[in-house]
Amino acid sequence: MKYFTFIITLFILTMENLQAQNNADNQTIYQFTVEDINGKPFALADLKGKKVMIVNTASKCGLTPQYKELEALYQQYKDRDFIIIGFPANNFLGQEPGSNEQIASFCSINYGVTFPMMSKISVKGKNMHPLYQFLTQKSKNGVEDSKVKWNFQKYLIGRDGKLEKVIDPKTLPSSDEVKQWIEK
Repeated sequence: MKYFTFIITLFILTMENLQAQNNADNQTIYQFTVEDINGKPFALADLKGKKVMIVNTASKCGLTPQYKELEALYQQYKDRDFIIIGFPANNFLGQEPGSNEQIASFCSINYGVTFPMMSKISVKGKNMHPLYQFLTQKSKNGVEDSKVKWNFQKYLIGRDGKLEKVIDPKTLPSSDEVKQWIEK
């Protein structure tokens, strides 16, 4: 009887694990609608078929000059079904203290940013935005667990809306690793 109970328990656990994996396999960024920096809805489902880089940004960080490279990358590849989406976040040493209006102005005046910027969110902790929960939890994205290490961490999303790669904050947007991913 113990053997039978063990086999049934093992079967149930296996089925639950397969169901959880199947749920993660079916989730994409397309399930999310976020708010752009002007407070308007931005449906990620509208990006179907594009490669997407999602990056958390900050205006008062040593990595803030990456805005320039992000914009150059966007200009280089935007006509090849590639888009960058910036998510300002104040999670690291208060390096993004401004309002959405201040952030938009800063990005435009200092770096000529034209890629879509979203409203400020939290990318870690108990108030983590649901999109970042998806990006950082293997149980939701089906690929890997990750932790947002700092400002300008990059999440690379394939044309199918699924997470493909996480790029370290210090890795420049112009790196061969990023460009090769876009071009493949």
